[in-house]
Amino acid sequence: MEGFAKDSDPAVRGFLHRPEISCGDALLLTHGAGSNCQAPMLMAVAAALGEAGFTVLRCDLPYRQERPYGPPSPGGSARDREGLRRAVQALTELGPFTRVFLGGHSYGGRQASMLAAADPGLVDGLLLLSYPLHPPRKPDQLRTAHFPELRTRALFVHGSRDPFGTLEEMRSALALIPAATSLVPIEDAGHDLGFGRGRAHGSDAQGRWIRPVAAAFQSFIAE
Repeated sequence: MEGFAKDSDPAVRGFLHRPEISCGDALLLTHGAGSNCQAPMLMAVAAALGEAGFTVLRCDLPYRQERPYGPPSPGGSARDREGLRRAVQALTELGPFTRVFLGGHSYGGRQASMLAAADPGLVDGLLLLSYPLHPPRKPDQLRTAHFPELRTRALFVHGSRDPFGTLEEMRSALALIPAATSLVPIEDAGHDLGFGRGRAHGSDAQGRWIRPVAAAFQSFIAE
């Protein structure tokens, strides 16, 4: 693990993927509530986009830097978003890059979207994997209050069996966002998108959705 902006608070820590031939763009990726930046899903997405020429930084959110296990605290989300902001700044300083994008899985993606809604000029687009639209079995507790303020284009990747939101619920929620959006459904996938415990690190996901999603993201940001 490399340290970036070590003297900042929150610190920026993660792994940097530099492509052999750069396309000029960069992406910051972060993890879900129970994971870290070494999650196999993030590694696979980073590898696929690295092949496409992206510089990718996988980073740990502040709560994960402070303790190796356990979920984020309910009152710590603002600090996690500040950690994302500092990570974006640290990644930008490694450039120059033509564009910088921000993404994450589940909780990390939600914090990324909230940060972008609060600061529309921070990044050029979002890649959101398994956005946690609502807690399982609680469809009335929607996490969309910031969607009407989100003016950063966003690509959502969502499993058809995700208990945090159905595809129809996601389509309805995305209608609240004034920026350009796209929803990429992954059939027969849950919230882990094929990278759950007991599986061979999503061994079938690389061909089934990782590379197609990388291609879809490239097309989406080119529009």
